[in-house]
Parts: sequence; structure tokens; C-alpha cells
Amino acid sequence: MAIPTYQAVMGPLLQLASDEQEHQASEAVQTLAERFHLTKEEREERLPSGLQPTFYNRVGWAITYLRATGLVERTGRGRFRIADRGRQALASGKLIDLKYLAQFPELAVFRSGSAAPGEIDRHPPVETAMATPDELLESTSQVLHKQLAADLLETVHSVDPAFFEKLVVDLLIEMGYGGSRKEAGKAIGQSGDEGIDGIINEDKLGLDVVYVQAKRWTKSVGRPDVQMFAGSLEGQRASKGVFITTSTFTSDARSYVKTIGKKIVLIDGEELAQLMIDHGVGVAEVNHYVTKRIDQDYFEVE
Repeated sequence: MAIPTYQAVMGPLLQLASDEQEHQASEAVQTLAERFHLTKEEREERLPSGLQPTFYNRVGWAITYLRATGLVERTGRGRFRIADRGRQALASGKLIDLKYLAQFPELAVFRSGSAAPGEIDRHPPVETAMATPDELLESTSQVLHKQLAADLLETVHSVDPAFFEKLVVDLLIEMGYGGSRKEAGKAIGQSGDEGIDGIINEDKLGLDVVYVQAKRWTKSVGRPDVQMFAGSLEGQRASKGVFITTSTFTSDARSYVKTIGKKIVLIDGEELAQLMIDHGVGVAEVNHYVTKRIDQDYFEVE
């Protein structure tokens, strides 16, 4: 038989998770390959890029969509288990595919690649049957980007404090701060509370300095934390500060920085992941596609 699509995998995948146990993606691939009676050749068939088995990729995307819409929940890196919504979906007896998942607002948020949780999707996903190749490429790119950001942030949460320090230094260097990596590494040190802090040059000449604080937290950063950070700027001889967190900032915290004289930039987990992607920190290029059009100027008759 042909290798099933990722939509065809969704129902059997949810059935697999109905035992209420934690499952690994790699284990699910093996179990579902047997359930679909895939041949050795079909299991080994790879994507056109050659970088990943096709069936493994499709199971991965089935997990991603089920997780994005709350039918399964992530329990660790590459691990998942069924959620209440998934149990309800199985009890309904309906076919689990994108049409079924479309009833959940989380799907539109996930596929838009830009809307924040709870925000109305102003750019609904493009329907495959009506989309141009350019629209399909753009829509798929947004989904891949959003999933990469989510996976990247989860990975940042799992690293040890020393590596988190290195990550922040690498990112600031790539963004143009700190002069040399050696100087930046000396300037920023561990604070012992799941975060780091220190002073870094704003430019390579060291004409101005920026006080940096980074917290690898899961709880939101509130106004008191930001106020304390603002007060620390005086003792650090800095008029500018960057507060980085792997979580979020409360609305009070964001409002506060707009009312004070010192310039403080707040970077939450979502923006941290985006900056890492933009500046190539912790990510590697897998594929690079170039689309071309006819150069009409070349064919102009002079």
C-alpha cells in the first residue's frame, strides 16, 4: 500500500495514545508502520531532500497538529500522551483529520504563524485546492517556522544554566553587542537563580553599555521584577537594559517600562526564539528553496 498521509495517521495515532500511557514519537512510528502494513521499502523511503524517512515525517506532523489543537499533550522531548479533547474526539467516532480539527480555534492560530493565543485569526489558512503554488509555499513556511520556534523554546528550557549563559552571550554577539565573544563572556555571569546578569557593550567600541538580565523561568515576569531590574541600572552605570525571559511579561510589567526614563527592552520567550532563528543561534539550515521568475527586462528589445 502507499505510505499514508499525515491526516490518515491522525486517527490511528490517537487510538495508539488511548491507552493513557506516555508514548515516544519513534515508538509511534514503528507501531503505526506495522498497523499500516508498510513494507521495508516504504518504511525506508525518504523525503526528496533525503534527510528524513517520509513516514517518520508524516507521523511527526500528525503529532504536531494533534498537539497544536489540544488532542494530545507534550510530556517531554519527543513524548506525548492523549488529552481530554483527544478522548472526546475518539468517543465521537468521527474521522480525525484537518476538517475535524478546524472546529478548534487553536488550529487557525497555529497555521497562521503570526496570531497570538486568543487573538482572532485575520489571515485564515489557504485551502490547498484553491491555493497557488506561491501561497502554498508561504503557508507551509509559516507553519514550519512556528513549530521550530515552539521546539526551540522548549529546548532552551531544558538546557543547564551554564549553557543558557552561553546561549544568551552567543545571541547578543550575533546581534552586534559585546565586542568580542571573550569580552562578552566575562561581562555576563551566572546569578544562581535560573538566570544570568551582567553588563555588555552596546557597540564594539564600548561607547555605551547595556545591563542584561536573563531569566530561564516558566512563571511570568511581573512589574516588581522589572522595577528591581530598573533600579539595578543605576548601580551598573547603565541607562539602558535588556530583560530576557523564557516565559512572558505581565501587562503591568510592559506598561511600567513605558513610563520610566531609562530605556528597557523586554524580550519574552516567543521573541527570544524568533531572535535565535533570525540570527542563526541554535538552529541549522535543512533546506533552501529558491523560486525564480522571468526577467522581463532581459527580453526587452532595445
